[in-house]
Amino acid sequence: MPKSLAPWEIERKLMVKTEDKTNVRYGHKPEERPAEEYMRYGVINLDKPAGPTSHEVAAWVKRILNLKQVGHGGTLEA
Repeated sequence: MPKSLAPWEIERKLMVKTEDKTNVRYGHKPEERPAEEYMRYGVINLDKPAGPTSHEVAAWVKRILNLKQVGHGGTLEA
């Protein structure tokens, strides 16, 4: 029986069928997207520690990232 390889032992290659430029009016490739765009349209998956309220954590994120608006989806309490 052949030895099976662990996933990290498998050599992988990226195959590209064609290369093309993306017009920035229609977005960016993920690896070329500016951080400002991630913050404007992105989501932060935050594991809130016990203690501070959801409102406090949202205020901290707003202040640390210098954002105009921050919100959270429902309660963050455990």
